[in-house]
Amino acid sequence: MKNIIDVSQLELTDKVVAIKRVTKTVKGGRNMRFTALVVVGDGNGHVGAGLGKAVEIPEAIRKGKEDAMKHIVSIALDDNRSITHDFIGKYGSANVLLKKAPEGTGIIAGGPARIVCELAGIKNIRTKSLGSNNKQNVVLATIAGLSELKTPEEVAKRRGKSLEEIMA
Repeated sequence: MKNIIDVSQLELTDKVVAIKRVTKTVKGGRNMRFTALVVVGDGNGHVGAGLGKAVEIPEAIRKGKEDAMKHIVSIALDDNRSITHDFIGKYGSANVLLKKAPEGTGIIAGGPARIVCELAGIKNIRTKSLGSNNKQNVVLATIAGLSELKTPEEVAKRRGKSLEEIMA
């Protein structure tokens, strides 16, 4: 995406979101393969997703994890481990509404979006999947939305105003 992060210093955990069996019809019959959608994160504002495809499931998961490490983004979190503002993440026809939540709310999200939020280290958030419910697109829409969040300091600097003017 836009910000490149040094993966070697992060302690990443990974979760498999989906495993699908895919086929390719060839002259001799059908070739079976597996695709694994894997999300990795350090629980401290860094998360990424990747897709791996192989003949065996463990190999597909390993490839998916490697791909996810190449696509890690950092996320702007506020002091109560929520996002800094509401946003709609878009990828393909999947839209994910991300809403800031007060302390004690927890993660209110559907399966794919929940995994992304947990691995990113978000503790309080409300999400709603709008449009397509394709797991891969929902995961990528969530990550796209989270990566585009701005901190109040960034917004103030961009507008050429003080932090107090923007927070008022």
